[in-house]
Amino acid sequence: MATFYSTGKQTTKGKFAAAILFFFAATGITFADETTNAIFAARAEKEFHRSQIQFQAHSENSSNAWIFARASYDWADFAKTDSTRADIANAGIAASRDLIAREPKNAAAHYYLAMDMGQLARTELLGALSLVKQMEREFKIAIALDENLDFAGPTRNLGLLYLEAPSIGSVGSERKARIFLQRAVKLAPDYPENRLNLAEAYLTWREPDHAKTELNALDAIWSKAQTNFTGEHWEESWADWTARRSVANKKLAEISAPIKSPR
Repeated sequence: MATFYSTGKQTTKGKFAAAILFFFAATGITFADETTNAIFAARAEKEFHRSQIQFQAHSENSSNAWIFARASYDWADFAKTDSTRADIANAGIAASRDLIAREPKNAAAHYYLAMDMGQLARTELLGALSLVKQMEREFKIAIALDENLDFAGPTRNLGLLYLEAPSIGSVGSERKARIFLQRAVKLAPDYPENRLNLAEAYLTWREPDHAKTELNALDAIWSKAQTNFTGEHWEESWADWTARRSVANKKLAEISAPIKSPR
């Protein structure tokens, strides 16, 4: 399926984990400095408006719809207020739902519907948990239609949803998170985001041996990935991955260090 990037990629640049953490923990994670973030934000805004114009001019085109929904997710990530984020996310949700109404088996439409719902959930209080359950359903539909989409994106992000959501009153489940995050690595082992997510999950579960295995595997694919995922539209991903890789290695060293006996 062709995309705006014309390379078969339909990536959301690996930011879903931060968005979910922001929603459930009410705290943001920012790995790039303000100047770099401003550059990434300007690019996201530009692509949002470009894809919006293209979608409005030819809304019957399937690719225009999901590309706009993807751009909505990316631009919403930089919104400074909840009302702005909600407006952007709702635009992407509307585009996805319109496409689903016409093409119910379009995997990208279900996938980006779930992603934009994730952005909307960040702005909600009472309705957030309902949105999370809808996200779970849409990710599952996308998996059934095309589990390889966006380098195993539906599987990866469903795993993150299970990882970060509360287990009481929501969909959170360590068992399910483990299944889907491991599955994402199996489907797309050379995509850094998948390895990082699984390594970070193992660190959360305090399983240093498993985390080390994943971080070593990440080291092994790193150079190749740098040649495969190139260009301006991958710069934000690399800024995110590089910082998270460093944090993960530091965390691994901390939890692997022998406990010193008190004197």
